[in-house]
Amino acid sequence: MDQAVAVPQQLDLGLPWCNSFAHLGPAFYTELVPTPLPAPYLVGLNHSLAAELALPPELLASADGVQSFTGNVALRGSLSLATMYSGHQFGVWAGQLGDGRAILLGEVQTPSGPRELQLKGSGRTPYSRMGDGRAVLRSSIREYLASEALFGLGIPTTRALMVTGSDAPVRREEMETAAVVTRVAPSFLRFGHFEHFSAREQYDELRQLADYVIDRFYPACRAGDALAANPYAAFLEQVSERTAAMVAQWQAVGFCHGVMNTDNMSVLGLTIDYGPFQFLDAFDPGHICNHSDEQGRYAYNKQPNVAYWNLFCLGQALLPLIGEQEPALAALESYKTVFPRELQARMGAKLGLLEVRPVDRELIEGILTLLAQDRVDYTIFWRRLTRHVAGESPETVRDLFLQREAFDGWLLQYSERLGTGDRHAAAALMLRTNPKYVLRNHLGELAIRQAKSKDFSGIQHLLALVQAPCDEHPGHDEKAGFPPDWATQIEISCSS
Repeated sequence: MDQAVAVPQQLDLGLPWCNSFAHLGPAFYTELVPTPLPAPYLVGLNHSLAAELALPPELLASADGVQSFTGNVALRGSLSLATMYSGHQFGVWAGQLGDGRAILLGEVQTPSGPRELQLKGSGRTPYSRMGDGRAVLRSSIREYLASEALFGLGIPTTRALMVTGSDAPVRREEMETAAVVTRVAPSFLRFGHFEHFSAREQYDELRQLADYVIDRFYPACRAGDALAANPYAAFLEQVSERTAAMVAQWQAVGFCHGVMNTDNMSVLGLTIDYGPFQFLDAFDPGHICNHSDEQGRYAYNKQPNVAYWNLFCLGQALLPLIGEQEPALAALESYKTVFPRELQARMGAKLGLLEVRPVDRELIEGILTLLAQDRVDYTIFWRRLTRHVAGESPETVRDLFLQREAFDGWLLQYSERLGTGDRHAAAALMLRTNPKYVLRNHLGELAIRQAKSKDFSGIQHLLALVQAPCDEHPGHDEKAGFPPDWATQIEISCSS
């Protein structure tokens, strides 16, 4: 076993910690410290996020920084705690859950606003239930890359500052090694936080939590529009709209979350808790990315309805504050308006339509039907269509389809819709919208295999691609190609 590096009792990063969540009081969390891991090492460091947080990368990558962000040494000014929540898992009430392996270090002020820093995989908490409180290297690398991949695509998400590893053994389906992800977000509060206090009829705490979130993140809910006479209904409406916009972005880019439990839904409309996620390879609307999801509850095409179901659970939790069902239902109704509007706008942009019209729905549904019938690679199709609009031959797009006559008919309809308008502007929009690179499962798997041998170069190379997914990145075309046959054998479950 490697000898541990001598480190200070506390590391001072000069961060302006404010720890606003801790001010809510002990009913909302348990104060505790992370459980150390032996001989930690750096796996990955997100330099762009470090710059946003005004943290010197060289300090984060130092022995002191690695010890601190593994949870072995306290950061001066931080106040570590695990929060309490409940939730519905796979549609069934699971009761009390909570941060079973995540510890919030606190909140810091940054040029982009307040940001919470959280260690995932930092040891047992009172909410670990039967778990060990750890995360493994495999899943930690996936979350590190995935959160930055969605950020690169412009999709609201938590982010990842760094990953540290340790050779400490962790048992999952097989023996693996431990890792810790440092996650960053304005807040990690979930639907389940509200469900917890509502289910226990702790309405004073429920109101305290809602007031905290409204005052901090949704101050307009206390302004003077129709719903604002009831700020809690206005809050529900805002969460519904943010969630609708986020899920529309998921659907447009072909992202499957895999485990949309209510405790995995952010009240800020952020993508949170990357477990068995996947970007689609072949377009299959019924694709199930989570090997644990035996009933297909969280299949790709079910995500929009599941999101609404989860919002309904949030609405039920807030009902003691809202008072009447009618304003709660009216707030939820906004989801049904925003989601289809946002999805059509996103799909229109993928087609290079500078102005999306109601009649374009037929064009959008037409190509999705053809993609599904021939199980065409989703990302490659949109990128090749982009190149065609930019002036290349349509043959590379046609080659993706078995039913070429059907595609030719759609392509003619599409060309007529583009008309004699500004093709350069359409192509430019598509180049900004249709990524060349997405975090496919097999790419992540290859980086993980390297990392298990202490070669972390693949992680950082892949990070650079997904942080700018629409750029060409000459010399990396193989990572934008079709997945290998063995990719279909990759099984991703809730185990992490």
